[in-house]
Amino acid sequence: MVYVLVSLGAVGVILFILSYFLNDRFQELEQQIEQLSISTLQDTYQMKNKIKILEEELLTDPVDIVEPSNEPAFQNQGKFPLFNRIQTMYDQGYSIEQIAAETSLSEHDIRTILKKV
Repeated sequence: MVYVLVSLGAVGVILFILSYFLNDRFQELEQQIEQLSISTLQDTYQMKNKIKILEEELLTDPVDIVEPSNEPAFQNQGKFPLFNRIQTMYDQGYSIEQIAAETSLSEHDIRTILKKV
C-alpha cells in the first residue's frame, strides 16, 4: 500500500514538473485572438479615414442633391474641390488618362465630370 502511495506521489510530482515545460495552448490562442483584434481595429481605423477623405471630396449638401440649381458652372466651383481640381488639371493640359491616374478615378468618371463642369 505504501508503494502505491509513493508511486502515485512520484507520478504526480513528475507530471507537475512536466506541465511547466509543455506549451500552453490557451496562451497561443489568446495571442492569436489578440493579433486578430488588433489587425481588425487597424483596418477599421484605415477604412474610417478613407471614408472621411471621400466624404470631404465628393459629398455635397443634401439640398443640392434634392434641388439641383440652374446656376452656371463657374458659380458652383467653390462647392466641389475635386471637380475644381479636375477642371484645373484639364485646363493645364493634362490628358484624361493622367488626371484619372492622379485622382484615382476612372476615365469615364473624369469625362463625366468634365462634361458637367
